[in-house]
Amino acid sequence: MTLLRHAFLGALVVSVVMPVGAWGQSRAVGPKGEAATSSSELQLTDEEVAKLKEGHYTAAMVWHMAQEYTSAVTAGAQDELDRLGIKVLAITEAGFDAAKQKNDLETVMVRNPDVILTLPVDPVSAGEAFRPALKEGAKFVIVDNAPAGWEQGKDYVTVVTDNNYEMGKHTADALAGAIGSKGKVGMIFYDADFFVTNMRDKAFKDTIAGSYPGIKIVAEQGFADPRRVQEIADAMLLQYPELDGIYTSWGEPAEGALAALRAAKNDHVKISTLDVNEVIGLDMAKGGNVVSITVDEAYEIGRALGAAAGYALLGKGVPPYMVVPALTLTRDNLVKGWYQSMHREAPQSIRDALVK
Repeated sequence: MTLLRHAFLGALVVSVVMPVGAWGQSRAVGPKGEAATSSSELQLTDEEVAKLKEGHYTAAMVWHMAQEYTSAVTAGAQDELDRLGIKVLAITEAGFDAAKQKNDLETVMVRNPDVILTLPVDPVSAGEAFRPALKEGAKFVIVDNAPAGWEQGKDYVTVVTDNNYEMGKHTADALAGAIGSKGKVGMIFYDADFFVTNMRDKAFKDTIAGSYPGIKIVAEQGFADPRRVQEIADAMLLQYPELDGIYTSWGEPAEGALAALRAAKNDHVKISTLDVNEVIGLDMAKGGNVVSITVDEAYEIGRALGAAAGYALLGKGVPPYMVVPALTLTRDNLVKGWYQSMHREAPQSIRDALVK
């Protein structure tokens, strides 16, 4: 995302799973004010599946980067597209490089897929960079953020994502629970115009300010490149050695904050973040600095993308903004929650660490 992604909680030891109906609808909206619709509503009948199979349609996945989240989304999409008889021609990942993603899309379009599933690295430049593929007739189903200037129903089928505000709120709640609802916190946020992380970051800040008067955000620093987060965290710890907690917008930046804490031999500061990966999951399993990871049901995002592609190929309308549930991972529910999110077992390293 989120780049990314894309979840990013209640009390530290509580797993929170909220159905769409339980979310405040004023906050469960898209970047254009679109009302949220549960991804579970995307269902195809046996007759519709049979018709799709007769069409011999094709698809490609043009991803932003390789990560645990992307793998889970890919698995969900692949399973659903296979069920619908839609052949996947190519799967690419851009290393979070907008220029490479543009080249990936151009390469993929040589094979003329009917559908493109993608998460744009840079929604602003993608507005023009993706348009040639659109003019060639590809139907776009988007994760998180539609290309700038694109119109739903005309230029793209739908956006599938999580309830970003709730994910940020849950992350704030979890960090507050971990530090006893008092102390000093640093916030390392994604400094770019990206709806998913912007909403998560805003929700975290709003929740701390509105619900936890004993917690003060004493340092805020943005980043554009996740690889620079360690030096940001180093500087933050130097300036505020009394920090109790750090928030980051997703898992890869959290790795940078974790590296800074390890280098400083600091086992006091707690990290709460969003989107799981093995590095931060393993630190949590070992009882390290990472105390909570908010995640969405990434596999379900993929399934919904595949289903939305089927709708579009059948000429069926799709709601503009589809959302999936979120849950909070802590050490107590890490293995179970990992499977619920990713639809596969947590890495063996994490399962081994939990029994030591």
